[in-house]
Amino acid sequence: MTATEMPAQDHGRAGRNVPLSIASAVVLIALILVTLLVWKTLFMVVVAAAVLVAIWELHRGFATSGLDLPEQPLMAGGVVMVVVAYFWGAPALVTATAVSALVTMLWLLRRGVTGYVENATASVFTLVYVPFLGSFVALMLSEGGATDFTRYDAGVKGILTFIAVTAASDIGGFVAGVLFGRHPMAPVISPKKSWEGFAGSAVFCVVVGIAMIVWWAWPSGTCWRGASRPLW
Repeated sequence: MTATEMPAQDHGRAGRNVPLSIASAVVLIALILVTLLVWKTLFMVVVAAAVLVAIWELHRGFATSGLDLPEQPLMAGGVVMVVVAYFWGAPALVTATAVSALVTMLWLLRRGVTGYVENATASVFTLVYVPFLGSFVALMLSEGGATDFTRYDAGVKGILTFIAVTAASDIGGFVAGVLFGRHPMAPVISPKKSWEGFAGSAVFCVVVGIAMIVWWAWPSGTCWRGASRPLW
């Protein structure tokens, strides 16, 4: 049997390599905490790296449908968007997004008109979906926001709350899905996802949101504010 003929490894009901997932999460959390607490600007390097990886993964995903995203301008534009959002704020982010989209569409013209509309549409979607939304992390960290804390603490606590709620979604869905999953959500697209896992994800998100907002990040906040954050 050749390497291409070997069946995919079955990880059981978990649908993933659990030890590897845990190890990756520990390393990533440590990296995030160190960069956030030691030098906030260094955390932007982590965000930019995440944007590059996400664009690369989207390029691979779209390729299965016959679309070919231009990685070079998308990655360069994505990094620029994160940087300008952190140092110069929302207006600069909007400008950088528009310029990146224009440069990407001009870049695609070099390939000719065949498939131009499809590739250009997918490229603009990628810019908005990955670096534009990812740059909101930079905005949160640089501006802090109007809370009871100093500007520095508000930004860091906002990022950590966002990460904690996101992790809670994954952990709650994983645990509930493995223990109680019986009814698949979309068996064709993702056979391991279940409605029970979805419920566990939602419940765990709300619980962690309340804990982070009310008992740590925003002591003057209400339980409703903490519960509603994950639903936004």
